[in-house]
Amino acid sequence: MGLALCVAPCIHSTTTSPSTFLYVLQAESLANTKRAVVKRIASSGRDWIILDANFQKDKPWTKSDLKTIRAGKLGRKILAYLSIGEAEDYRSYWLSTWKHEGALSHKAPSWILEEDSDWHGNYHVKYWDPDWQKIIIPKVYELMKQGFDGVYLDRVDGFEQFEKKGGDYVDGRINPETKQTYRKDMVDWVKSIAACARNTNPRAIIVPQNGVQLLRDSDFFVTISAIGIEDLFTDGNSIQDTNHTKEVLYDLQKIKSVRKPILVTEYPESHRLRVMAEKKAGKNNLIWLITDRELKRLGVSGN
Repeated sequence: MGLALCVAPCIHSTTTSPSTFLYVLQAESLANTKRAVVKRIASSGRDWIILDANFQKDKPWTKSDLKTIRAGKLGRKILAYLSIGEAEDYRSYWLSTWKHEGALSHKAPSWILEEDSDWHGNYHVKYWDPDWQKIIIPKVYELMKQGFDGVYLDRVDGFEQFEKKGGDYVDGRINPETKQTYRKDMVDWVKSIAACARNTNPRAIIVPQNGVQLLRDSDFFVTISAIGIEDLFTDGNSIQDTNHTKEVLYDLQKIKSVRKPILVTEYPESHRLRVMAEKKAGKNNLIWLITDRELKRLGVSGN
């Protein structure tokens, strides 16, 4: 099993539900200077703000930056983006020796797997591996001490990569390395991250992105504060597959019943699909954001 790095209780924090949110990972695109970017985000009017931990590579947001942004609206919360199911070759933990001529080298750790075909420079990982977890957990502590109110966890749906069997997916597939399901491995991983964050801030907000199937696990359900969902009603400039939408909405019923926030991010470019996504999200009482796939803009948000 994965390393049990934190064992504090993982009861979800209580917090005021947002009506809007902002999700920007390339904040330097918002203005010419960091000071101007901070000012623009602070005046955005959004309730929850999701930012990459760094303003630019190796240039983290300061406590002063976060304080200024937070002061822009009463009750505002700022969450740090953190990918926990994939390794990114532009992060500080990545060693140059892990790649050679664009491919993984023999010096790359065994827990790094193939590159994500949709995102260049992102690599699937054995997220249950202790060496991977030892990289991420210190980052969680760092983010909380940096002044963030919580973490927004990407690639929580990384378990799906391991449930593939041929062209199909096998629900509840067993991980031969841990002797439990890949889904349970991810639940345990999220619980450990939540415990570490709440060791620093007992009210830390924990928001996984995607992996809605995990809501069926009671441990996961009580641990998280909210959930983020991408591409619920649209898929780029197309309407999302109806069956997919129905399945996700079904799994969201339980979290809706206890009024934990559901943050839906859509990336359509056409005006028609934007209007459609807004209407459907509103009809289902979801907090929505329409923005660009590269997450360089403020976008528009509501509920």
